[in-house]
Amino acid sequence: MQALDTTPTQASLPESQRAALISLLADEDPAVYSTVRAKLLAFGPAASQWLRPYTLSSDPTLRRRAVEIVRHQARRVADLSFLDFCRTRGEDLDLEEGAGLLAQTHYPDANLDAYRALFDTWADALNERLTPGAEAQNTLCVVNGFLFDELGFKGSEQHTFDPEGAYLNRVIDHRAGNPIGLGAVYLFLARRLRLPIAGVGLPGHFVCRYQDSKTEFYVNPFERGRFLTKADCVKLLLQSTFGYGDKQLAPLSPRRILHRLCQSLVNCYGHLEQTDDARRVQRYVAALAK
Repeated sequence: MQALDTTPTQASLPESQRAALISLLADEDPAVYSTVRAKLLAFGPAASQWLRPYTLSSDPTLRRRAVEIVRHQARRVADLSFLDFCRTRGEDLDLEEGAGLLAQTHYPDANLDAYRALFDTWADALNERLTPGAEAQNTLCVVNGFLFDELGFKGSEQHTFDPEGAYLNRVIDHRAGNPIGLGAVYLFLARRLRLPIAGVGLPGHFVCRYQDSKTEFYVNPFERGRFLTKADCVKLLLQSTFGYGDKQLAPLSPRRILHRLCQSLVNCYGHLEQTDDARRVQRYVAALAK
């Protein structure tokens, strides 16, 4: 086992000392690794820059541990960024930006620009297929066919307690998600198409309301875009323990939707007994509740 200097960290390290410290990441003694890891993390984002060349090391242990620390630091930065977003934005925050920043707290390498470009591409393809002035349900049948038949998005019961069903990047990658994860995808596409659609949070369900001067109905993205009447939604409420109230069919603000998205993650992590992640996301829920 190599000896380890546990002198408190300084603002910076000479390159020779930095290399010596990083080399200890491959030490077989778990106590040495734990101490070196903590010491490197104490340097903050600078340590990630030092470690990036080692993420390609030929030593598998050093490579794996360097990747883990870089990823951990990136998640820490993303966590602070999303918390700042939650604390400083109002009710009409940019939900798509918020959902993307939330995804980066767990998947810091998620390319949000690429996902936005993908939504833009899908919207462009749909705009070529939609008929101006068509009946609302006919328009949404085209949207549903594209989203659920052509692209293959689907609701999956296995995602009910799977965190990946709520993280935007994973919902898009897997073409599957929980009710609010798929609802978010539907809303982001509808916004680009300038459709009068808003999110409604029913107990155990997340649906989208279409409302214009002539018609009102609801869409359930989790069930391949199934259309619902207001009476159908009232029935769902009456079957729940919450009962019916007009406010429960009111559209949620973007902030409330993001709050509900985070709460769904707390529920997932709690069900899986992943307490660290549950506590992490609970901080977002608390920030959005203010």
